Amino acid sequence: MQAAAPQATSSRIGFGIGMMLLGVLGMVGMDAFAKWLSGDYPINQIVFFRMAFGLLPALVLVWMEGGLPSLRSGNLRMQGVRALAGLGAIFAFFTSLKYLGLAEATAIAFVAPLVVTALSVPLLGETVGWRRWTAVAVGFLGAMIILRPGSEAFQWAAILPLVAGICYALAMITTRVLARTDANAAIVFWNALIIAIIAGVSLPFAWVTPSLADLAVFALMGLLGGVSIYWITLAFRNAPASVLAPFDYSALLWSTLLGWLIWRELPDAWVWAGAVLLIGSGLYVLYRETRAARG
Repeated sequence: MQAAAPQATSSRIGFGIGMMLLGVLGMVGMDAFAKWLSGDYPINQIVFFRMAFGLLPALVLVWMEGGLPSLRSGNLRMQGVRALAGLGAIFAFFTSLKYLGLAEATAIAFVAPLVVTALSVPLLGETVGWRRWTAVAVGFLGAMIILRPGSEAFQWAAILPLVAGICYALAMITTRVLARTDANAAIVFWNALIIAIIAGVSLPFAWVTPSLADLAVFALMGLLGGVSIYWITLAFRNAPASVLAPFDYSALLWSTLLGWLIWRELPDAWVWAGAVLLIGSGLYVLYRETRAARG
């Protein structure tokens, strides 16, 4: 799903970086909408509208990749596993936003790339050397610095972005498997549809009728999330993953900015210290994986 085109030119790489930054900003904007809505609406309803409206950009991607034939899947069971992992990720993260600052939740969720590295050993049979294992350990230390378990500053809700990061990592692992047989359109569409159906089934048990203004916010959230995935897909089509991955961490800057502008939230020094370890270890893991792939 995230394979870049070979021999990318400098202009295409620049375009890819631009799309990555725009896509990450869009995803953080989507999270901000979810946080805004979480004070008045149940999380299952927010998840449902995120995926239901997100299906519209997914359909555009289906059309661009050849229509209905692009929806064929060589592994429907894995599509279901990916959707369940994605459901866990979005449900846990959206719930955390109700209790945590936007930047704090974003920083904790940066454990995802490290979990991907750890799980690639038992699930994909990949070899991970001691340097990458050390980086993973340092990254989880960073997460613990942000969480501060056992201290008065610890909040149970801070565990939720950690859970979201683990679920997201599982979704990425299954995406690696699906990318061998399925088109991008199939992966994006079936993921959104399955999650929307599951969340939709739960609506009778937790539902608040939205006002027209809030319905517009729901629509913007879903459309922005769906379009952002498309932007990120464009990014990986035009630039190597090793070039784009560091720009994924711009999410912390966007979330800090939006958190301050909307809720006057600012991460404390512990969050920044932990984020530095998480981001640094994530970038080192990326460097080692890129070097191993070349050599």
